[in-house]
Amino acid sequence: MSETSPVQRRPAGELEAGVLAALWAAEGPLSPAEVQGALGGRLARTTVTTILTRLHDKGAVSRTRAGRGFAYSPIHDSAGLTARRMRSELDKQDDRGTALARFVSELTTEDEQLLRSLLDDAEADGAGGPLPGAAP
Repeated sequence: MSETSPVQRRPAGELEAGVLAALWAAEGPLSPAEVQGALGGRLARTTVTTILTRLHDKGAVSRTRAGRGFAYSPIHDSAGLTARRMRSELDKQDDRGTALARFVSELTTEDEQLLRSLLDDAEADGAGGPLPGAAP
């Protein structure tokens, strides 16, 4: 009796991260075929199209009509996307204070100092304004 090894699944988000990296590296909007090429052709074009559609549904990419299909562009850079995800997770919490307190308690000393500095800068520029480097 032969044993078959289980299919190795990619970590969650790996494909989306690869597609976003290809879009960030591009000079302009890309079609699914161009994204597929940028990824070295290792994914089927239908898979790339599905990933792009999901990213569009999540608000991570925009799309414009290009012939019979679409061309895609990232809405945020990598830091902006991370910030958006963090905010989305925070918005899911009933007790924002506890969630933020736990987040801060897990920061490294360096990250805590950076966060304090960013908050101080934002306060000096006017309460509630965007942090330096944040998209408006």
